Amino acid sequence: MKTTSCMNVDESLLYSLGAELKTFKKGEMVFRERDQVLYYFQIVEGKMKLNTYNEEGKEFIHNILGKKQSFGDSLLFLDKQYPMNAICLSPTEIIRLPKNNFMKMLEKYPHISMEMNHCLSQRLYYKLVMIQNMASLNPSVRLKGLLDYLRSFHDDDCEHCFPVELTRQQIANLVGLRVETVIRALKKMEQEGKIKIENRKILY
Repeated sequence: MKTTSCMNVDESLLYSLGAELKTFKKGEMVFRERDQVLYYFQIVEGKMKLNTYNEEGKEFIHNILGKKQSFGDSLLFLDKQYPMNAICLSPTEIIRLPKNNFMKMLEKYPHISMEMNHCLSQRLYYKLVMIQNMASLNPSVRLKGLLDYLRSFHDDDCEHCFPVELTRQQIANLVGLRVETVIRALKKMEQEGKIKIENRKILY
């Protein structure tokens, strides 16, 4: 089973439990690193990234999410602050549900809690696989780990039919490589038949 739109709760149910719709501009932050965890977030429209910056100001992207995907939900179970930023890559509409209401929802609707457990387990599994690949000095191995992780959030299992909606720079920031290295590695992967590139779009 794929982690499709993980987690994706029915919008009408979220609103009935006290959720609200928030609109963000491109470049606007939904939350910052070290903000308190207060809400469950689910994207209605738009695209956003989760990122951090090192002491030299270099960006590392943890994930890029879009329509009907949630973020930050695993942190709702901890009394911690956000370890990353959430920044909109386009005008974005997000439903947010207060943490207490989210917990009541899980108690009232056990099937949602089970779905979330499965979702979080899948995320953890693919994240561990990606981390193993990230330890490799081979850029192609790192890229394959990333592509496998991204495709795990979608239903399509066919070869070369998953479009990677990322720029080369975003991919470089996700795998910790220079953009020039990513371009060369993608070209090699295309020659090996591991990906297709059509009109600069990567198909995996």
